[in-house]
Amino acid sequence: MSATRRQILGSAAVGAGIAFTGSLSEIFAGTDAAHAAGGRGGYGPLVPDPDGLLDLPKGFRYRVLSREGEPMLSGQGPVPGSHDGMTALPGTRPGHVQLVRNHENRHDDPYPVPAVRGLTYDPQGLGGCTVLELSGGDRVLDERVGIAGTAVNCAGGPTPWGTWLTCEETEDRAGTNGYTRDHGFIFEVGLRPGHGTIPEPLTAMGRFQHEAIAVDPREGVVYETEDAFDHPFGLFYRFLPHRPRGGFDSLRAGGRLEAMRVPGVPDLSAVTEPGTHFDGVQWLPVPDPLAKRTPIRLQDFGRGGVTHAQKLEGCYWGSHRGQGAVYFVSSYARSSEGSAADHFGQVWRYEPGRRRLTLAVIFGPDTGVDTPGESPDNICLAPGGGLMLCEDGGGEQHVYGLTRHGEIYALARNAQNTGTAREPAYGEFAGVTFSPDRRTMYVNCYDPGTTFAVTGPWRH
Repeated sequence: MSATRRQILGSAAVGAGIAFTGSLSEIFAGTDAAHAAGGRGGYGPLVPDPDGLLDLPKGFRYRVLSREGEPMLSGQGPVPGSHDGMTALPGTRPGHVQLVRNHENRHDDPYPVPAVRGLTYDPQGLGGCTVLELSGGDRVLDERVGIAGTAVNCAGGPTPWGTWLTCEETEDRAGTNGYTRDHGFIFEVGLRPGHGTIPEPLTAMGRFQHEAIAVDPREGVVYETEDAFDHPFGLFYRFLPHRPRGGFDSLRAGGRLEAMRVPGVPDLSAVTEPGTHFDGVQWLPVPDPLAKRTPIRLQDFGRGGVTHAQKLEGCYWGSHRGQGAVYFVSSYARSSEGSAADHFGQVWRYEPGRRRLTLAVIFGPDTGVDTPGESPDNICLAPGGGLMLCEDGGGEQHVYGLTRHGEIYALARNAQNTGTAREPAYGEFAGVTFSPDRRTMYVNCYDPGTTFAVTGPWRH
């Protein structure tokens, strides 16, 4: 578990109202599935699983697709551990699904991503991605290494041309933790025939503690979040490729990396009023994208500098009033750690056409209402409306549903590794995503690394 990932929301007993100001419908309206957003408050109480793996509401079922340490069908070695970010894309045949799954392995993980000839960047890097090919009935037809030899692969994002950009959440250089090459890059994982993964970093996209990306499908601009662990924290970036919308491996042609500057706002945590917007957002060229001497967030951007934020994580492309927009999340901010103010989460919207940045939603702590669970992390839209949030904290771990009216409910509970408040479990959930037909939810348990397929009356 990444001990640095914390709260988007607060924590309290299940059933409490959610602590936010601003309209959650703003988040849902920023996606193509806005017509489904809303939700009706859940599917009933969780039923204990007699097998002790995953508790679900009545009418729901799960299938274990993959578990760390078991042999992969490809014969390349055992299934790696530390299951993290994931997405579901159309498979190689009609009705099939491809799951591409990150492994946030550090230098000492007991189940590394197996080094495969032609797919390995650094033989001493234990992270990477694996790819599962599923039948229409969620039977695993193949499981193989997508890329190996990377490190701390946390999140990333899909591209419009059907590949996965996996992000390293580290800045370790060669010689650190036994690595033989520098880390802190983005890599493209090919998933279709003819799109063979090239295990070399997309260096022009920067070397820093990457978290997630979102691609503007029309202009080809790639937006990137940085989850830096220490003050002055991370930046929000855009990458302007030389070959926009160029398809597989086009990002290797290079481009220009820029960091966001909001005039007069050095730290986004200082903004506390939803609806506050800033026009004239500036983008400053990054002096040294490879951070050869100085981490990017500490480089000299000239007078006024750039805008920082603590815990920049999720990032997705959507729309606002019919125009394209990118949404990104600051999971929390703590003044005790150097932020300008405290909050339990912000959702920001940037409209490229207007150069406008708007605070869409802010969670706690001054709303006076706590929320169930602790440290929700990955999010995705649910077929029946609302959001699904993965919990990443101590004690029992859940996948929660959240309606745009502020109702929150438990959808799943990790029954295999719950821990206690005194001894936190590492069984966080991660990588929640839905199949292209929206009939199956896929989700990871981080430790022990387990991938589940969950079916049920989603449109209930």
